[in-house]
Amino acid sequence: MCSSLKKPVAARNYELTLFAQAVNWKRYWSKLISKYLNGAVAEVGAGIGTNAPFFLIEDVKELVLIEPDEQLFSLLNAPKYPEHVRCVQGTLEASCGDFDTIVYIDVLEHIEDDLLETSRAYERLTKGGHLVILSPAWPFLYSPFDEAVGHYRRYTRASLRASVDSRLETISERYLDSVGLLASLANKLFLRASAPSDTQISVWDRVMVRASRALDPFFLHTVGKTIVGIYRKP
Repeated sequence: MCSSLKKPVAARNYELTLFAQAVNWKRYWSKLISKYLNGAVAEVGAGIGTNAPFFLIEDVKELVLIEPDEQLFSLLNAPKYPEHVRCVQGTLEASCGDFDTIVYIDVLEHIEDDLLETSRAYERLTKGGHLVILSPAWPFLYSPFDEAVGHYRRYTRASLRASVDSRLETISERYLDSVGLLASLANKLFLRASAPSDTQISVWDRVMVRASRALDPFFLHTVGKTIVGIYRKP
């Protein structure tokens, strides 16, 4: 899987560390996907483990954190997790067993052949299992920051669906963070910053994400700087 990542580990580590403080954001999307997390769950491209606490819910009986890079894996594997959490260095193929849910959180956009990756995920899902993908949305928002951290693309509903194995049924595809979209667009058009600062991330997480949680349903999840796709294996 991650042998086709666009940028070296330093860029991924920078991105992961920068957004580690975005707790409100992680609470937002994790609540929306929580009903699809059950049984054996795999997070592919788990990085340094900042998402793991948000997957530790009652219905998750086993959580497998998969990370191919040795340096990132050493950071991922350092914390003490509950007994039902395993860390695996390698790709999805390197892990044992099948999964009821496979999750890609800000990972698929880093993979050159995303369709091949979701086909591999299909093969590892149990019948009735779910594939959950969260990725940056809208190609027109592609910025120097996307390039710097190794994003091949940003998705629309149509392009995300085209990147998902056709054998998987679509449950939902919706956009999140409508307020953040406006901020990203303003940055692209006017500020043109190559990367957000810690202060900007903090303001976005404390103010804009909370506003988006209220406004996104009003917009019927048709606008936002992030897209979340949920798919099911028949």
